[in-house]
Amino acid sequence: MQRIIEQTEDGSATLFVPELNEHYHSVKGAHTESQHIFIDMGLEASSVLRPHILEIGFGTGLNALLTLETAEKKKRHIHYTGIELYPLSWEEVEILKYSENPLFKTLHTAPWEEDVNITPYFTLRKVQEDANTVISDKSSVTNNISPAAYHSSFITNRFFDVVYFDAFAPEKQPEMWSEELFRKIYACMNQNGILTTYCAKGVIRRLLQSIGFKVERLPGPPGGKREILRATKTTDIEKNEK
Repeated sequence: MQRIIEQTEDGSATLFVPELNEHYHSVKGAHTESQHIFIDMGLEASSVLRPHILEIGFGTGLNALLTLETAEKKKRHIHYTGIELYPLSWEEVEILKYSENPLFKTLHTAPWEEDVNITPYFTLRKVQEDANTVISDKSSVTNNISPAAYHSSFITNRFFDVVYFDAFAPEKQPEMWSEELFRKIYACMNQNGILTTYCAKGVIRRLLQSIGFKVERLPGPPGGKREILRATKTTDIEKNEK
């Protein structure tokens, strides 16, 4: 898959995929977008002291880096699982010049399919697989089905407190925005778990609501999208925003 480097308006770079006619980040600012949507509106909104985070679309690793830096700053223990079917090499990411932090390289060169303690506060697990096939639903746990029946690289009995949903846009990757996948994610989240995404399309908002999420439309990043979505796992569908 060909990827072309392009500059965004906040001075940070992103990658453009001609095959999909899609960017990895907003052209208004890669760093600004990631910080706002996933850290400020996602991680920081969770009251869990030691959150388990799931990222759909590890991509450039920028979300993971910002999360690691937040963990270090706040001295907050975080376990981070990133799923990516088409990983970028460190050589591809390095030229984006996102950070001088040497741990950024550590994130990318860490082995896949195992827990790696990057720092005392941040543990990373990278999974190279399609999210649609690697995430099992809750029944695999409650029915005591062996995790070996599923992809061996993904811990099926782990539940998540925060989900960064950062797949390519629905019109570019419709299979990543299916009801089936969102139901699996919902089942793998703890009660009051938070999912954030840059996509605020009405069809996605209504889909999340129908599954059981309480959905909020929040202001988008400065200079970027007007709105983003934050969905909280709850069985009280009546509280959903109409």
